[in-house]
Amino acid sequence: MSYDSNNVFAKILRGEIPCKKISEDEFYLAFHDIQPRAPIHALVIPKSAYKDVCDFNKCAKDEEIIGFHKGVNHVIELLNLKQDGFRLISNCGIYGGQEVPHYHIHLLGGKKLGPMLSSS
Repeated sequence: MSYDSNNVFAKILRGEIPCKKISEDEFYLAFHDIQPRAPIHALVIPKSAYKDVCDFNKCAKDEEIIGFHKGVNHVIELLNLKQDGFRLISNCGIYGGQEVPHYHIHLLGGKKLGPMLSSS
């Protein structure tokens, strides 16, 4: 499947849809999730078009991969997540629960988080 340039994150990157920005540079954009699942719920997306983590790891240039992950770390620091802990999630594909076909990382924190998966 090819990258869908009309997905919501692509539209945010083009400025067609607003976001509550946390931080950005040439490699990433970080913003608050509009449907937070924790007191702190940020999304970090690469600026280039990658549909999931596998596509990103296979096709991104080394400088993009390094820049993106340094950006994730910067957001962790900005949101003061390191001291008490946080969850970093990247859903991939239908079974993984990926809802937007643009690679993204969820950063969740601000409270003690429950189990990774429900028992159902």
